[in-house]
Amino acid sequence: MGFKIISSLNILLLLVAISQSGAILDPHYYDKTCPQAENIINQAIRNATKYDPKVPARILRMFFHDCFIRGCDASVLLDSTPTNKAEKDGPPNVSLAAFYVIDDAKNKLEQSCPKTVSCADTIAIAARDVVVLSGGPNWSVLKGRKDGRISRANETINLPAPSSNTSQLIQSFSQRGLSAKDLVALSGGHTLGFSHCSSFEARLRNFSSTHDSDPTLNPQFAAGLKSKCPKPNTDRNAGQFLDSTSSVFDNDYYRRVVGGKGVFVSDQSLLGDYRTRWMVEAFARDQGLFFGEFARSMVRLGSVGVVENGEVRKNCRVVN
Repeated sequence: MGFKIISSLNILLLLVAISQSGAILDPHYYDKTCPQAENIINQAIRNATKYDPKVPARILRMFFHDCFIRGCDASVLLDSTPTNKAEKDGPPNVSLAAFYVIDDAKNKLEQSCPKTVSCADTIAIAARDVVVLSGGPNWSVLKGRKDGRISRANETINLPAPSSNTSQLIQSFSQRGLSAKDLVALSGGHTLGFSHCSSFEARLRNFSSTHDSDPTLNPQFAAGLKSKCPKPNTDRNAGQFLDSTSSVFDNDYYRRVVGGKGVFVSDQSLLGDYRTRWMVEAFARDQGLFFGEFARSMVRLGSVGVVENGEVRKNCRVVN
């Protein structure tokens, strides 16, 4: 049923994509020039995930971080140069660590259809594929993005932080043409993934003059996080999975937020704000509803700041 709803929305979503970015994106963009493009990318994702179960969470996060800075233009893939520190070396992106997967897909695309499929489209297709591979919804990816030529590490300060509250998040999403519903649906991407202690430990000790830990945290959960993130902490890999089924794409993330077990301030604040609480509770109750809204919001996210007159990079790490 969820899949029928999603596929019937394709025409509507195409119109959304045109109006949001000014560029015309099309699910059939490569049908004539590189009909095997999606299969090539899917195979690269499957191969990588077999050897590294962290790939799905990292690719999904990479797509989000790409689109939020300069739009979906693959600027996150560019390497730093002696004269420019690129986005991938900005503090929030140091842990992305799955660039090699996109490199592998792009190398195979270049062998099959040289100078045809953009790096920006490759990330967008890969993000859909990791969601499906993890048990989540499927959707038609709109294509036709071009690759940008500018990437600056200092711009990553504009990415939403784990410490952001809902008002800050709504403002950040709104600046990119995305709604509060998109915010709540896309936050569900935290169903995949893991966080190091540094992103949430401010909630655990000396939180305020009246509370040692954040009072919106479930007390038992807070105690568990404290034991995983001791002070001082010598384990650089210490942290917490963002939901209890961290390799499966499902609605467990929302159920945990409802129970006071959101790992980030940005997660838990969605329950405390009247503008978003009802959606968190609805997605916690109904996984099919979440899947439909997530697919819709991913198409909208993929239409942010699309570059029409850029280039198709031959190597995703360097401009042509």
